[in-house]
Amino acid sequence: MERVALYLQDKHEIREGMQYAQYAESRGFEAVWQAESRLVRDAIVPMAAFAAVTNKLKVGSGVINNWTRNIGLLAATFLTLDDLAPNRVICGLGAWWDPLAKNVGITRRKPMLAMRETIEVMRRLLRMERVTFHGEFHNVEGIELDVVHGRREPRNVPMYIGATHMGMMELAGEIADGVVLNYCVPPEYNHAALKHLEIGAKRAGRELGEIDRPQLVVCSVDRDHQRAIEAAKELITQYLAQQPHIAEASGTPPETVKQVQSILGWPATKEQIHAAMQFVPDDLIERITASGTPDEVKKKVDEYKRNGCTCPILYPLGEDVKLMIDTFAQN
Repeated sequence: MERVALYLQDKHEIREGMQYAQYAESRGFEAVWQAESRLVRDAIVPMAAFAAVTNKLKVGSGVINNWTRNIGLLAATFLTLDDLAPNRVICGLGAWWDPLAKNVGITRRKPMLAMRETIEVMRRLLRMERVTFHGEFHNVEGIELDVVHGRREPRNVPMYIGATHMGMMELAGEIADGVVLNYCVPPEYNHAALKHLEIGAKRAGRELGEIDRPQLVVCSVDRDHQRAIEAAKELITQYLAQQPHIAEASGTPPETVKQVQSILGWPATKEQIHAAMQFVPDDLIERITASGTPDEVKKKVDEYKRNGCTCPILYPLGEDVKLMIDTFAQN
């Protein structure tokens, strides 16, 4: 069976997402990943909801930032999720993005050191160690996950890094169990990503093949090609304006980004997004997403896999989510 996963963000109601997670599990999907994007929906509540209504499906944070939760709380949160769904939880962490981080009072200095410290302390806590750690970003003294009632054994929670820039890609290769490759990028973006992932892996005496490489892919499926393109264009337009790191990685011409940004910022209204969509050409959507008919999206997703993605994490943007799940069903 081929690996495939579902990605959810804030487009669908949480109870709808719970139904989609159950349906994806029944059709052979291996995981559901929940994003924590903008200031709209946290990842932990939906992850718990999806875990509670499934039996085998892995449930990942895809991704949460490593700045806003105290490390003790972060570890306790994933211990709690693992209590709910033992051996099914994945912790995906990302370095967040400006201007949002700055606007809520977070200074993202030395993002790679901050990520390295977070993963080191988190892993030790989930191994049920007593931890003293004095770093630049985390300072803890003799703390542990003090389970009195329940399982005291070390928890199996793989740590993935959501990396866009190549320095973070190297860090993922060095210290993470996997990397969550970003969406809104063309398949060939992965060439540089894998090169830097391998540099990091070699630094730690590892091989590239030891690092899992799931990739977020915007996947808008409709039996009408143009309807599928329009559904994806709404999201892409918003992200080009609001998330500079994604705009840069997508290879979108700077003049297009400027035109879109002149109409919408953060937060954006639906009306502003629709007004700005006219500046985003269809061929850009076809290049950086899997949008179109079922056959067209399967071909595009195969391109990402040929370019190093080990498991596509599909973000359904068409109206018929079950059609997308059925398109990639493994049974």
